[in-house]
Amino acid sequence: MSSAMQELLAILDLEKLEHNLFRGRSPQVGWQRVFGGQVIGQALVAAQRTVDRRRHVHSLHCYFMRPGDPAVPIIYEVDRIRDGGSFTTRRVVAIQHGHAIFSLEASFQVDEEGLEHQMAMPEGVPGPEALKTQHELLEAIGGHVPEAIRKYWARERPLEVKPVNVEHYTSREKLPPCQNVWVRTTGPVPDDRALQAAVLAYLSDMTLLDTSTFAHGRSGFDADLQMASLDHAMWFHRPARLDDWLLYTQDSPNAIGSRGFSRGALYTRQGALVASVAQEGLVRLRKK
Repeated sequence: MSSAMQELLAILDLEKLEHNLFRGRSPQVGWQRVFGGQVIGQALVAAQRTVDRRRHVHSLHCYFMRPGDPAVPIIYEVDRIRDGGSFTTRRVVAIQHGHAIFSLEASFQVDEEGLEHQMAMPEGVPGPEALKTQHELLEAIGGHVPEAIRKYWARERPLEVKPVNVEHYTSREKLPPCQNVWVRTTGPVPDDRALQAAVLAYLSDMTLLDTSTFAHGRSGFDADLQMASLDHAMWFHRPARLDDWLLYTQDSPNAIGSRGFSRGALYTRQGALVASVAQEGLVRLRKK
C-alpha cells in the first residue's frame, strides 16, 4: 500500500469530539485548498458514524460554499434529520474559521430485494492493461504537455488513473465533451462497506469537471481558467472492490453562465454499474 493510500485511510478516520460533532484533517502536501473529494468523503464518514451499520448510503447531494483551508482542521456537524422504518436521512455541515464551507445530505437504506436493471458499460473501450498511468504518460509524452499538467501527474496520490484519450492534454483542438478514465486505489480498502463508499465518493470528484472544458479546446490546468466544484450528487448502486480497475465514463451535456455540468458512471471491469455521479462547477474565464 502506498503512503498516499495510507494517508487517505487515515484522514477518513475522523476524530469524535462530541455527540454529532467530528474533526477531520487534511494531508500536508502543499495544496492551496482542500480537494473536494476529501470533504465529500469525510462528511459521508461523519454521517455514517451516526447511522445504524445495517443501513448503507444510497445517495448524497452536496454543495461547496468556500474553499477549504488545508492548514487547519475541518469540523463536521451532523444533523440527524430522520430515522425511518427503511430509510435514514442525515445532513452534515463542514466548518472552518467559523464559517460553513460545505454541506451534504445523504440517505441510507437497509438492503432490499426488488426490480433490477442497469445501463450497459460502453463498448469498445480499451482495457486498463493497454493504457498508461499518468506517471507513465509523464515519461512518454511529458514534453508535449504544459508544465502544470506535468507537475500534477508527478504527484503521489492514493489513486492510479489511466485516461483512455490524452488529446485534450496535448492540443487545443475542440473535442467532444466526453472521456473514459480507468481508476483504482493504490492499495486495498478494508472490507468495510461504509469506508468503501467514502473512498468511492473521494475518487468520484477526480477528472469530472475537466470534461466540460474539452468542447472549448481548454484544460482545467489553463492559467486563465478559474475552476471549482459547486455541487456534487452521487448514487451508490452496488458495492465493488476499489483496488481493481473501475471505468469512469464521463460526459458534459452543457456549459453556460461560467458553469460546466458533467455526468459520470463508474463500472467494474466486468460491466457492473457501481455508481452514478453528476456535478456542476465554476468554469470562469479570468479577466486580464
